Amino acid sequence: MMTRAEVISWLRETDPARLEDLWACSDGMRQRHVGDEVHRRGLIEISSYCVRSCCYCGLRAGNIKASRYRMSDVEIWDAVKMAADFSYGTVVLQSGEDPGLKTDRVASLVRRIKSETPLAVTLSLGEREPDELRAWREAGADRYLLRFETSDLKLFRAIHPDLPGRRSDRLAQLEVMRSLGYEVGSGVMVGIPGQSFASLAGDLRVFKDLDLDMIGVGPYLPHPETPLGSGWKPRALRSGEQVPVTAEMTCKVMALTRLLCPDSNIPSTTALATIDPERGRELGLLRGANVVMPNLTPLRYRAAYEIYPGKVCIAESATDCHGCLERRIRALGRRPGKAQGGRRRGPIGEAEILRRSHGEGVLDRR
Repeated sequence: MMTRAEVISWLRETDPARLEDLWACSDGMRQRHVGDEVHRRGLIEISSYCVRSCCYCGLRAGNIKASRYRMSDVEIWDAVKMAADFSYGTVVLQSGEDPGLKTDRVASLVRRIKSETPLAVTLSLGEREPDELRAWREAGADRYLLRFETSDLKLFRAIHPDLPGRRSDRLAQLEVMRSLGYEVGSGVMVGIPGQSFASLAGDLRVFKDLDLDMIGVGPYLPHPETPLGSGWKPRALRSGEQVPVTAEMTCKVMALTRLLCPDSNIPSTTALATIDPERGRELGLLRGANVVMPNLTPLRYRAAYEIYPGKVCIAESATDCHGCLERRIRALGRRPGKAQGGRRRGPIGEAEILRRSHGEGVLDRR
């Protein structure tokens, strides 16, 4: 088990030969614990409304330039049918934190998906009340994804303003989800302003401590209609080191996540593909990831779901995206998964994996 100091040292590593060891070891861990299948989660961005004012997100309530929409049940169902037709294992219903998505409506959608398709259902609808989470779980939802973005409480409070009378505690929300029987997913941004190497190493420790089933890691991409994207930085966070926003840094975090959490599902994110359009998805899959999330949102809504600008594949149809990802997966010698792809806990411990795949001490620091 790597110490915090070792994790920080790896995050600072720049030697290409040493990084090749890291990539190889994380890929070996991936292959042994979760196999060569790449699970496909069909993403449907069902609403761009949000009551939150997170300082980095283009959907924030204060962005008066944002286009807002809510998909109809018919539109959502059409996208769900595409996921089933493409033999995806999971459909992901994602939105801003939108009170207009009523509890009963979401529960009804989940029940229909579970009764009429073989798909697993992941929800990513923001911070919600325990009664809502319980209702959706009882309707059949399998997983819930809520990124805590940073475990550094000072940084979190600075960039996530609370709603009036409602204190935000995403780590507590994740525990509630687990108690209700969800597979629990979370994650962080790499390079968010104010993020130090020490706080990022703390995030990796939280991944391990929470025993997360799904872990999403992507680079911070600034949106011009947000405080952080406009150059603002909280006074308390203006000094000290800053984690850079690069594809390599994101891959280091992803690779270390695989080593610390061997059997978790880890996506090669759209944000990584956005920062490196030519090879981003492939680099993620070669450095620990085993999931991709093709976008099934109707084209007329894609540009409006602008968490950050310049997202890849914004004008690509669901059919084109499906074909492109399948070709990319197979070109790596991997195969597209067709099952639901829930977490599969591997029988072999991390130390044994390291010994078998690369020899004793490969990841020991100099």
